[in-house]
Amino acid sequence: MSSTQNTKPLNTVLIGLGMVADTHVEAITGLNGKVNLKGVFARGQEAAREYAAKVASITGQPCEAYPTIESVANDDTLDFVIIATPPNARIEIIRLFASKGLPILLEKPIERTTAAATEIVEICEQYNVPLGMVFQHRARLASIQLQTMIASGELGKLGMANIEAPLWRSQAYYNEPGRGTYERDGGGVLLSQAIHTMDLALSMTGDVSEVQAMSRTTAFHQMESEDFVTAGLTFENGAIGNLFATTANYPGGTECITLHFDHAVAKLERAKLDVFWRDGRKDSYGEDELPIGGAGNPMSFKSTWHGGIISDFADAVTEGKAPMVTGREGLKVHQLIDALIASSEQKKALKL
Repeated sequence: MSSTQNTKPLNTVLIGLGMVADTHVEAITGLNGKVNLKGVFARGQEAAREYAAKVASITGQPCEAYPTIESVANDDTLDFVIIATPPNARIEIIRLFASKGLPILLEKPIERTTAAATEIVEICEQYNVPLGMVFQHRARLASIQLQTMIASGELGKLGMANIEAPLWRSQAYYNEPGRGTYERDGGGVLLSQAIHTMDLALSMTGDVSEVQAMSRTTAFHQMESEDFVTAGLTFENGAIGNLFATTANYPGGTECITLHFDHAVAKLERAKLDVFWRDGRKDSYGEDELPIGGAGNPMSFKSTWHGGIISDFADAVTEGKAPMVTGREGLKVHQLIDALIASSEQKKALKL
């Protein structure tokens, strides 16, 4: 991320005022004037006006409730937009913004299916509009440290990877209309929760070449899609590994990526990194502060991680460089999720 501070804040609008909206507001506020949340948009105008007033009270700056999505697209004072709608409510919005040349920062997943996600990426590429993804796990200090160590080669060659997202969501969470359905969300634990851990892991391990998976819905939830997935993985670099993802692990565990290299084992557990060198040394990195809320709380994470993604995207817009996670790179985890579900349905190993 660039340390350059713009003398003039970049203007943005938040599209969609669901669960993650407060995190974006807090993250932008924490950037100390680098980005200005000029306004918000939601389908319900009364809700948008109330939320805009709330933002203004927090930031001390005016915040507009845009009446239509077209009014956002036609505002030539905007530098980029943040889209945090459910994945079934964005492709036409993105087409409109891209046609106006507005850079887009998009909450995961890109869309419900890989085909639709690819269409979104291609729309932005067609209009030469930057598309960045909010995969905030990549902005954690511990994640950045591990990426640096891998790139330096000091850990040696990767031989094995363990990827775990042992989470908990109550039935009340899935009782919200559309949640966990294919029509609105596109899937269950893989596309809605574990996608963050999987994206981060792929950025460190490289691509997966083969999967053999089992996907199920446990007795703990009544929902359309999966809440439990386990899989064996083979990576293109020759390493092997496993994936475990669930939202049925009461009271909720910690996402963890353990990478076994020639010279050390790196254990990335949420915002902490422990490196166990094979000569007996141990190094630790990361943040001591824990976010508010328990492991079963879907909003149990620090807004500074979102802040890192937003700050990086602002730099990308200003400097004309690629954002931390491009839309094109975000397709990789979608393709892996497709392969995992297909492997389970076909009851056999599949090559990607």
